[in-house]
Amino acid sequence: MQSILNEGDTCWRIAKADRLSIIIDAADFFRFAKRTMTKAKKSIYLIGWDFDTRIQLEPGKKDGKADKAAKEEWPDELGKFLNALAERNNGLDIRILKWDIGLINSITRGETPFYILKWMFDKRIHLKLDGAHPALSAHHMKLLVIDDEVAFCGGIDMTVGRWDSRDHSEDEPLRKSPMGFAQGPWHDATTCLSGEAARALGEVARRRWKLATDETLDPPDENTATENDPWPDELEVGFRDISIGIARTAPEYEGRSQIVEIETAKLAIIGSVKKTLYVESQYFASRRIAEAMAERLKEPDGPEIVLINPEGCEGWLEAKAMDSARIRLMKMVKDADVHDRFRIYYPVNEARTSIYVHAKMMFADDRIVKIGSANLNNRSMGYDTECDLILEAQPGEDTLSEKIVSTRDDLIAEHLGREPQEVRDAVAAHDGSIIAAIEALNRQSGRGLLPVKMRELSADEELLAESDIADPERPSGVRYRTSNFLKQRFGRVARRAKRARKET
Repeated sequence: MQSILNEGDTCWRIAKADRLSIIIDAADFFRFAKRTMTKAKKSIYLIGWDFDTRIQLEPGKKDGKADKAAKEEWPDELGKFLNALAERNNGLDIRILKWDIGLINSITRGETPFYILKWMFDKRIHLKLDGAHPALSAHHMKLLVIDDEVAFCGGIDMTVGRWDSRDHSEDEPLRKSPMGFAQGPWHDATTCLSGEAARALGEVARRRWKLATDETLDPPDENTATENDPWPDELEVGFRDISIGIARTAPEYEGRSQIVEIETAKLAIIGSVKKTLYVESQYFASRRIAEAMAERLKEPDGPEIVLINPEGCEGWLEAKAMDSARIRLMKMVKDADVHDRFRIYYPVNEARTSIYVHAKMMFADDRIVKIGSANLNNRSMGYDTECDLILEAQPGEDTLSEKIVSTRDDLIAEHLGREPQEVRDAVAAHDGSIIAAIEALNRQSGRGLLPVKMRELSADEELLAESDIADPERPSGVRYRTSNFLKQRFGRVARRAKRARKET
């Protein structure tokens, strides 16, 4: 079978990772990231959509309390922790790149600007705000690179509301904001990897820094490499000695061409899947992705497709625009699903409270895993900056294929409140069907997966969904779509008022 990875098309670069682990949920990510950063000798790059300096990396653990995995005592609050890293290693270069519009979020949620102002003029910790993007575009990739030796790449932001364990318990006392407010259950995912692929992600980070600041960063000098291994001691290695495709999205901006490697890769994955496509995404709003799924569902022997979404979106505008777009695409896909091979679910915890899905993953058969920052929406396909990793098993790599399937089944087991072996047995008992396995294991109470409900859209919701005003794909469409939406919306209001006057 032909590989879907092609440099310059479906990915920017193919690089070797001597170790890679998929990390589910931020409790483990924050803990492992902290362990890794304490081992940094030369450089730390934090590239992200948002950072909140007040969050606890290991909530519940008092500052300064050492444990078995930490040989030194470290502060646990992110801002204090980064300061301590810089103070204890004068040769450590810490670079933080944060989306500039995200600064507004920091201020409105009550985050003190102390660290932001201090680091913008600090000689050891360098904070920059990334404004190198079109209007309304977001800097959305999430990278943490340590010494170009170990890197984290995925969908988890180091900010408020992200910390949660895989239990997603209803009354988790540690899941709270820095102000002490309870936060809802949150499902997320990232990766940790080392080797050539980590160095390549270091290059991605330095390129992004250059675009945002016009400052060129040199990579860490490999000739001064030490025996130090930044890999977190407690993190079990999931995959060894594998090739990774690094795929990106970037908007057209100031003479730079648009990059659509992630969209191209997703379409190639959907086109190549044989039996099962399992997807987790915060959104389902990309028409091209939905159309590709619909075409496969029309095939008599095509794949089954399972999509895990949140029950609904956050915020009024996002809920109106993105939920409306999802309903329209669900209808289109379901109309094409003449063989009953499509399901879209949202997860609930033991109290039947919906768990917000922020993970961005795609599993195709026993062959492909894609994980990163890109959702199934238009922005992630061509308007925001994104970075995804793609792992592909080649024919004969049976051990790798087995690990891909076991990772997928482990995720399904988490959502169903089951053991991974129960999922594996159920899939085998239903001739490889994950839909049949999910429906057989789904409970009527406690943890489980519930179907996302279809409903009729109001006229305004139809118009908002059609306009893509909150989810543009490219800069050139923003002004047109906004103008067109306003004309249609208020033009319709004017016509209604005119008819009403005539009737009276």
